[in-house]
Amino acid sequence: METIQDKIKKTYDLMKKDFGYTNKMQAPRIQKVIVSSGVGSFKDKKKIEVALDRLAKITGQKPVTKGAKQSVAAFKVRQGDPVGIQITLRGQRMYDFLDRLIHIALPRTKDFRGISTSGVDEMGNFTMGIRENTIFPECGDEDLKDVFGLAVTVVTNVKDTKETKAFLTHLGFPFKKEGVK
Repeated sequence: METIQDKIKKTYDLMKKDFGYTNKMQAPRIQKVIVSSGVGSFKDKKKIEVALDRLAKITGQKPVTKGAKQSVAAFKVRQGDPVGIQITLRGQRMYDFLDRLIHIALPRTKDFRGISTSGVDEMGNFTMGIRENTIFPECGDEDLKDVFGLAVTVVTNVKDTKETKAFLTHLGFPFKKEGVK
């Protein structure tokens, strides 16, 4: 099985005709991957600890707890209360995580038909949401009551949506076919 790092090395040769690259430094690259989850709905501190532990197992790196920037009385949130957790992956951990996401976790998703390309923004980044953390094999099935969703953002050095879609398709991201719902 070809890894993402091997595919990135071949991107210049495969994409130079379509996008007019004249130098290997123009080839697209992944800069970082950000994995985040909102835990503001968890009122219990133990559930937040479970979420921190599971994200650490999934990514292989300790998550950072993000606090609320403002107090919001309607949501019963005070400034500094934990409302989210986030991990920024770079280097080898980033490539390992993307390999597991593309080849193991996404195919385990119930009724998986591909990822929507609408997650690509104007800055060349791609964001996708995952409804359940249990699609990763690191999360055991022993505690199915503490299931949470997470968001994965792939930050690239590309500044165009069409080029980003072509780059991520080349890396093996299973996008939906055009015209299929």
